[in-house]
Amino acid sequence: MMIHYDCRYFLGHKPCRFRRDCDGCPHYSVFGKRILIIKLAALGDVLRTTPLLRGLHAGSPDCHITWLTESNVIPMLQGIREIDRLMPYAYETALQLEMETFNELYCFDKEPKATALAMKIHAERKVGFGLSRMGNVIPLNREAEYTYRLGISDNLKFRTNQKTYPELIFECAAIPCPEPQEYILPDLTSEIEEAGTRLLEWGIRPEDLKIGFNTGSGEVFATKKWTEEGYIRLADRLSKELGAKILLLGGPGEVERNRRIAAGTQCPVINTGNDNPIRKFAGIVGNCSLMITGDTLAMHIAIGLKVPVVVILGSTCHQEIELYGRGAKIVSDFECSPCYLSACPKQVSCMDAISPDEVFAAAANLLRRR
Repeated sequence: MMIHYDCRYFLGHKPCRFRRDCDGCPHYSVFGKRILIIKLAALGDVLRTTPLLRGLHAGSPDCHITWLTESNVIPMLQGIREIDRLMPYAYETALQLEMETFNELYCFDKEPKATALAMKIHAERKVGFGLSRMGNVIPLNREAEYTYRLGISDNLKFRTNQKTYPELIFECAAIPCPEPQEYILPDLTSEIEEAGTRLLEWGIRPEDLKIGFNTGSGEVFATKKWTEEGYIRLADRLSKELGAKILLLGGPGEVERNRRIAAGTQCPVINTGNDNPIRKFAGIVGNCSLMITGDTLAMHIAIGLKVPVVVILGSTCHQEIELYGRGAKIVSDFECSPCYLSACPKQVSCMDAISPDEVFAAAANLLRRR
């Protein structure tokens, strides 16, 4: 019996998804260029790395792409057709990858567990970042040197650089990027429809103007949060002047924050919950007419789903965010921002200084353009 070891669908330990013998199989497809992408976290950064998939397929249409990432990221990449094999980072997968050979390896993380593995895997060409024998992160190719320097020079990252994150990734990979490339997300139609049904049960109709507030920012960079008072005043104005229905979004860290915001508004708001699995969370975002958020995962999901978004920015680099003409950035003018600090030493922070009137004006302008 003929066995096609070189078929992109062949597994060896069990039948392939077509469950046919190799002899005469119409699905037989020889591996093209074998490519490995190592991009583990954070989830928002993973999503804004996905535009590179188009560039890789444009250069090698029959390529076979393996993407190694963290387990919690898998659901938001599952189903993307441009990824042939999705693997969670674990001891077992690291062992397997060390036995394989790739034509190209792209490592876009700078953490030791990613860069060390990148150095151990066999690949004809390595791009991005690796680990030296002294334990330091190093650039693996000349084109990655600029992005590498961004990580070690605050002046370059905070003041000089004007390139977006997707532009930087394409530059690292030495792939031309003549125009902004959109994120690639899996098909979330069913999750969006399911969230729409939930909203209907809460009295929110499809034709209503639905504005989502993602009020948190995670624990690492708490300085990315806008003020509770700002969200309260903004909700009341959007409801009164535009007739908007306000949806509060967040994770476990925003339970009390969202409760206080809901209690403080004069208008009714819908708390969509703080324990939604990531794809259900994305489904809620996909139902919004507009998202208002800081530099967060919700922002990246809105960008990927082409939901207009107002982003409130202070401690992180606004230059690196690509909104594809569907959003607005409210950027702090504090001299010390961006800073990437986890806690602000100032009595009044850059985020505190951003007024609800500024955010309302940006939101109203975006809605007029719909």
